[in-house]
Order: sequence, then C-alpha cells, then structure tokens
Amino acid sequence: MSSSTSTAPYPLAALRAVALRVQRLNLSSSIAAVQPNGTKSFPTSDHIAGLVEHLGCLQLDTLQKVHRAHYLTVWSRLGTFQPGDLDCLVYHPQERYLFEGWQHASCLVPLRDWRFQLPHMRRLQANPATFTGSWLRSEENRTLLEEVERRVRLDGPLLVADFKYQGPKRGSWWDWKPAKMALEHLTSIGVLMIADRLRFQRVYDLTERVLPAWVDRSEPTAEERDRFWLEQRARLLGVATLSQVAGYYYMKKDRAAPHLEKMLQEKTLVPLQGILANGKTGPLVVHRQNLPLLEQAVEGQLESLRTTFLNPFDNLFWAKGRDLALWGFHQTLEAYRPAPVRTWGYFCLPILHRDRLVGRFDPKLERKDGILRLVALYLEPKVEPEEELVGAVAEAMRDFLRFHQAKELVIERSDPPIFASKLKQAL
Repeated sequence: MSSSTSTAPYPLAALRAVALRVQRLNLSSSIAAVQPNGTKSFPTSDHIAGLVEHLGCLQLDTLQKVHRAHYLTVWSRLGTFQPGDLDCLVYHPQERYLFEGWQHASCLVPLRDWRFQLPHMRRLQANPATFTGSWLRSEENRTLLEEVERRVRLDGPLLVADFKYQGPKRGSWWDWKPAKMALEHLTSIGVLMIADRLRFQRVYDLTERVLPAWVDRSEPTAEERDRFWLEQRARLLGVATLSQVAGYYYMKKDRAAPHLEKMLQEKTLVPLQGILANGKTGPLVVHRQNLPLLEQAVEGQLESLRTTFLNPFDNLFWAKGRDLALWGFHQTLEAYRPAPVRTWGYFCLPILHRDRLVGRFDPKLERKDGILRLVALYLEPKVEPEEELVGAVAEAMRDFLRFHQAKELVIERSDPPIFASKLKQAL
C-alpha cells in the first residue's frame, strides 16, 4: 500500500508498528541475559550510547519513586543494565559521550549534537530570558555573575552548596539563591557545563574543561539547526501530524512552518492518511526514510513483540495527543496534583504489550527493604487479564524488580482485582 500508488488509508496496526520500531520498543527480548556459566551479562556502554544516539536525547527529571526517568527510558528498551554505565557516558572525563543540555526539556544529548545548542546560547547571551534579564539588570547581580565565573575558573568544579548564602530562607524550588541563578545563566550561555552529579546535585565547570576535544564546535545557523531538529523528530516519530513533528522539541509553529512546508515540497516528508484508534481517518506524515518500514508493517513483516513499562517522560509520549490518536490511551503525570484529585496515581508507568498500551501502575520502591510496592495496578477498559498477557507482564516485572534490586512485589490495589492475583501467581 504505497502512498505513491494508493490513496487508501494505512491501517492502525501499521502506524503503531512503525512508531514503536523507530523508538526501539518493538523487540521481543532484552540484551541482558544469563550466560551458560550462570553469570549475568548486561547491555554495554556501547549499547547505551548507541540507543541515546538513536533517540536523540533522554529526558531528565528529579522524581524518583523508582529509578529516575532517564534510566527507565533505557531500561524500557534494553532491559536491566548498570545505571553507572549511563552516568559514565555523561560525567566520566575519559568516557564522556553525552552531555546535559536543553532540547525537549532538560535532557542527556549526544555530544555529536552539541553544536546545535550554540545558536540558542548566543541568543540567550544577547537577549536573556525575561526573568534572567530582569535579574541581570541589577549591578550587584552582574558583579556576582563575574565572581561566580571567576570562582569556578580558579577552584574547579563546584556545586551550588559551595557558595555560601546568608539571605532569607528560600521558598519554592524555583526560588533559587543568587549563586544558583548565576550558575544556571552561565550554563545556558555556554560558559559552564554540567561536569558531574553528586546525589543528583549539579556540579558546574568551565565548558573548555568539560567538552572533549573531538566535539564539533562549528556553529550552525538557527535555520540549519531547526531543519536538523525537525528531520530528526520526523524520523523518531515514525508517523505523526505536522504539529506533532513541530511540538516534539516544543518548537513554535510559526518557526517550524516554513521548514515543514519545504520538507513537504522536497518529499522529505510524505503525507498519508491513517486509520486512528477512534476508527476515524486522519492526515499524517512520514519521513521518507521510514517509508520502507511502513510498507513492511502493512505486509505484516514488522511485528511488535515487546512487553515493557514506560515512564511518563518517555520519548514515545513527546508527541502531544498521539497517545490518544494511535493507542486510545491518555498518558498523564499526576505527581503535581493533590492526591485526592488524582485519577491513577503519583507516577504511573504505562504497560506496553506488543502494540497496545494495556494498563498502568503506580510504583513505589522501598529501597532499604528491597520491596517494590504497586500502590495501584490497572488494566485499560476492555483489556482482559488473559494468560498470554499476564505471562508477558510477569516476565517484564521480573526484570523490573531485578533492575531495582527488589526482592519482593507488593500490590496494594488492582483493577480488576483478578489481575493482581494472576500476576503474583505468574511471578
């Protein structure tokens, strides 16, 4: 069913298969495996680096009811791995392959793409963001900025805590003390980089001391950067609407529109019609590099075999509204809502089974006792806890427990209740 020879809409199964394949969420097994001698092999640093390079970036977040988001995004695709291996790729001077930057949000990004941050750094240096610009109008703060940079240059890598603060007690987490403001601004304009994390607190150092010599420092134009990002997004989405391609890294529509129009004219983006989860037909686009995948999916040659758990910040969910359009599933993060008004839970992880999002659970890791507690476990409406589904979820849960070094699973509440009992039995 080639888009060049047919106007018939592509089936939903094919759209899902391509979306999962480009996100590396369709493989049936993890890389982690037990060797014949009984030892455990894990994905290597090369596997992890290759995955992040393919995905373009991993979102960082502070929430840690279980492992933090960037670790979970890797686990969902590779299975149990050593989190320290990912850390080394970001923070070890001899192994540094990724860096902390701002893309979709605060992310880990391959250093090969560092140069695409430069136009934004230049813009912020000339025209700081509103809040920062207001802060910099104070001569005292500008002096502090110079002093903070001088201190890092002389003393080496520093945390915010290394700068004494004698002012009033701070309020919300965004109410940064002055040294934090200075460090963040110097990082946003490229003077500093995040050299390390200690207890997840940022360690700042001069970019010239952090950035490896092999990194390309040539600065693209803002137009070249935008075109690069839009093409990257289109490839990583598989199939999407034009607005979802623009929104993948939160690019404003008016900024993205000329590039998208040109990509359509050049046939870099190919328009098509697809059958969505609600049964209706809708307009989508596919990057021309993904057209062969789409044809394979139509022919049934691109099966989705994986069962895994996704976190709220997983790259699969970055296209706004596509969770509903392709899966009829509403992904939501309720951590910042008051507990009485939450529908699902604090930090629910969607359950991906083959090409469907079949449920979700709200986990809490009790690290000292080695207990993984599911505060709530849900199946989507019309999803039955059949033997094949339960067995696949149990296998994924065993690896999830292993990844968190948990020895026991406790399920407090389940909807339907029989799902919990069947899952415990399968484990």
